[in-house]
Amino acid sequence: MKLTGALLSSIVLTAAVATPAFAALGGDSATVQADVARMKGALRITSSAGVTVHEITTSYGTVVREYLTPGDKVFAVSWHGPVNLDLRQMLGDYYTQYEQAASMPHPGGHRHLAIEQPGLVVQVSGRMRAFVGRAWVPGLVPQNFSVNDIN
Repeated sequence: MKLTGALLSSIVLTAAVATPAFAALGGDSATVQADVARMKGALRITSSAGVTVHEITTSYGTVVREYLTPGDKVFAVSWHGPVNLDLRQMLGDYYTQYEQAASMPHPGGHRHLAIEQPGLVVQVSGRMRAFVGRAWVPGLVPQNFSVNDIN
């Protein structure tokens, strides 16, 4: 099934109104505090099996999780909430790869987009006021971590 105009419009619209400046895939944790301040969010940090998760809960109800390797690299991000996030900011240098893959036909209807490539996996779905998504770089995922735990 082709990527429908509704999904593309939804992605573009939510990217235009979303809050920018998230730590991007492949980046480090240096921007997390700035993200918290700009979003007027609350930060909670947890650690398990060498992976650090920075969870930001925004004032408008979106929860963003940034997953960092022991070497302080963001290998995955996830989000859920009433607005979709700016994927250009979330994916950083991987955005061009995402954009090229998103322009190809995809199964799943107009409310779900799943891209699985050797260097990038992105799953986005939702509808107005109920968006969820996650993205990761397979080559950066620590060996002792399961991508099923990205939520």
